[in-house]
Amino acid sequence: MRMRDGWEAEAGKWAAFTRTPGHDSSHEDINLPALRELLPEPGHRTLDLGCGEGRVSRYLRSLGHRVAGADAAPTMVRLAAGHRDAAPAVLADAAALPFRDEAFDLVVAYMCLHDMDRMPQVVAEAARVLERGGRLCASIPHPVNSAGAFQGRDGDAPFLIEGSYLDTAPADWVADWGGIQLTFHSEHRPIEAYSRALETAGLLIEAIRETRAPDAVAAASPGKRRWQRIPLFLHLRAVKPARSKTGAQ
Repeated sequence: MRMRDGWEAEAGKWAAFTRTPGHDSSHEDINLPALRELLPEPGHRTLDLGCGEGRVSRYLRSLGHRVAGADAAPTMVRLAAGHRDAAPAVLADAAALPFRDEAFDLVVAYMCLHDMDRMPQVVAEAARVLERGGRLCASIPHPVNSAGAFQGRDGDAPFLIEGSYLDTAPADWVADWGGIQLTFHSEHRPIEAYSRALETAGLLIEAIRETRAPDAVAAASPGKRRWQRIPLFLHLRAVKPARSKTGAQ
């Protein structure tokens, strides 16, 4: 599993990066607020799918959710479970979750589906563990973003699609923040790949958001105006429909 093994190798650096305030400003200022807008109110049980070192589990708990996390990288699970504010976390393949059918009313897949080797099977498993009327909230880098790159860092820099938007391809990249060099192990997929996975799993899309940098973020860092022209993240919320009186969906 290329991406699973890659993230296990990066787990320690990922925790150092995410737990240093200000390092992941896109998460703090853009991505997490967009997720919050789509989250349902806390129900009886929430799954943080691909929980990593646990930052979203901890955030969900702060909102009142009763959370369990799951991740396939052993070091990530140890980091998540070892935090002083930890939610429970289990080592699990997201394509074969160790939970009963309809165990959760909410599954959150925050910035993980693009890092999973068997994404359609993962979405199917999320649907299986959702109760009827339950919801999946997911966030990924916008596929336009992962298909190309800006040709500079100023606000008016042109954006170039590199290769094919429509074809699936590895999208690994290396970043360096404050001396932490981190390799992101990911895969570019077009929006249709995610839509088809949801359709096959029997989930109905309720909302789609193409997340841009807020005005306050662009004003504080003018180069980020480029992320007001090209969406940085894609958020969606999908529901598992209730059975009809005849028992069919």
